This record gives sequence, C-alpha cells and structure tokens, in this order.
Amino acid sequence: MVTPRPAAMSASSGPSGGMLVSHMTTARPRDAATLILLRRDGPRPRILLGCRSGGHDFMPEKWVFPGGRIDRADYRAQPITPLRAEVADALAASSRHARQNGPRLAQALAQAAVRETFEEAGLILGMIENGRLRADLACLRFIARAITPPARHRRYDTRFLLADAEALQGLEPADSRELRHVGWFTLDEARRLDLPTVTRAVLELIERHALGQPVPAPFWRWTRSDPASAI
Repeated sequence: MVTPRPAAMSASSGPSGGMLVSHMTTARPRDAATLILLRRDGPRPRILLGCRSGGHDFMPEKWVFPGGRIDRADYRAQPITPLRAEVADALAASSRHARQNGPRLAQALAQAAVRETFEEAGLILGMIENGRLRADLACLRFIARAITPPARHRRYDTRFLLADAEALQGLEPADSRELRHVGWFTLDEARRLDLPTVTRAVLELIERHALGQPVPAPFWRWTRSDPASAI
C-alpha cells in the first residue's frame, strides 16, 4: 500500500484561479461559506467561534467560525439587502464550473453563511419575517477562499465572509448541535484554541481588516506536492 505524501497548501491573491489537484483526488469540493463576525465595542476586537462536537467526522473538537455548505433553499432566499457589487463579483468569479450561474452562486454563498450562523449560533444578520430568515447581505465582505486538501473524504470550497457584529439583531450567541461553547474571543485568545490550519491563517487577515488595512482575498488550496508552500 502506497502512503500519499502530506498535502500542502499554496496561496494566490484573488478569488479565482486553477485548482492544483492530484489524480488521487476522490471527493469533489462542495460549495460552502462561513461568516466571521467582528466586534469592535471593547478595548480589543473580538470574533465569534464555536467548538465542533467530537461526534463530527469532519474537524471534530476544532474551533471554527459558523458556516457550512449551500442548501438548495439558499438559491431561492429573498434577502433584505443584496450584496454590494464588488462582493457579488468576487464571489461570482469563484465559480469552478462554467455551467454555474455566477450571480446566483454569489447570493447563495452569502445566504448560506448567514443562515448557518443563525442555525449554529442563534445570531441574526437581518431579520425573521413570517418565520423565515431574511438576510442583510449588504454588510458582508469577502476576505478569503480555501479548498479542503484532496486527501480528505469530505471537501469544501469555502468562501470566508466578514461582517461587523453591530449589524446583528443581538450579540448573545447560543450553542447548537453543530457548535458548543460558542462565544466571543479576542484574536490572542483565539490563537490559543485548537484551530484548523486555515482558520489560524484567517486570523491574520482579520487583524488587518480590524486595523482598517484590507488585503486582497487569498485563495488557498492544498496539493500533494511542494510541502514548503504549506502554512
């Protein structure tokens, strides 16, 4: 039995670019999005994180931002406000398939991030109307993209979105079946948690954004070669 070499992660600026995948890849990445909520109402910026249950087969016991893959309903959802043009364009450009409708994908990704945050942490970015979540997408920023390593049995093409917590309906999170110990953490506190590699890398971006120093959104993807490129 041949043991594959450890996967490595390479990065390029911008939301699009070719995937570097070996012939051993078995799982296709699923489109997904995660939402980073940034609080600025204290002496130091804080972000929302939760711990994944040990029963999960994907990143058990890891601390993560709320998020998940797109549901079909995310394509049909009617937000309160649309994405800003530059965010919509960047998300649309991240499509991996020519047959995908870029603008529809962009809105579905944003909707998925907001919906998952409500389901996993009980926080509302938008409003509940007639029992349904209507998202406020205008406050979202696109800051990074990452594709899970090819050796994983579950793979996600995740877009990382950022929003100021002041846009939320409330600031008190709640635990869920997906996330435990959900709470607000300073960046230094977050760095001491058991984080996935890409989440740790995203912290550096958040710090720049919190200081008002936005950087081009990196696109991280793992390969089975060039281990020196790993974060």
